[in-house]
Amino acid sequence: MESTTHEDADPEERKPAGPLYVPVRLGSAGGRQLRFMRTPLGARTAVGFTSERGLIAALGPRQPYIRLAETCLRTLSEPLGVVLVTVDPQLAAAPVDRRTPAPGHAPTRTTVRPCLRHTGEVPLAVGA
Repeated sequence: MESTTHEDADPEERKPAGPLYVPVRLGSAGGRQLRFMRTPLGARTAVGFTSERGLIAALGPRQPYIRLAETCLRTLSEPLGVVLVTVDPQLAAAPVDRRTPAPGHAPTRTTVRPCLRHTGEVPLAVGA
């Protein structure tokens, strides 16, 4: 069996980022829960930031966080079905100005209908 050296290592392979700043939210029992995000393709991902500044830039100054190693973040996320971990994600959407509508676009009203299970109605059979 041959030993590998530093020169044999894959240059694309990322090294562990060390302790990450991981966004959390307050749980119903008062504890903290990991906050998961979505990738541009819609997959759930755990996120961590290498700096407090990066977390604040992406999620705002009021976002609570905990410090976790990347391996711990993976270990906590995987039983919940989240297998992706994104380090230092960037905001991809432009901020929305909610004060005034775009020129030529008046706000539209949408009729909201309650879910069938809340109205007591029986849904029509699908494919009948």
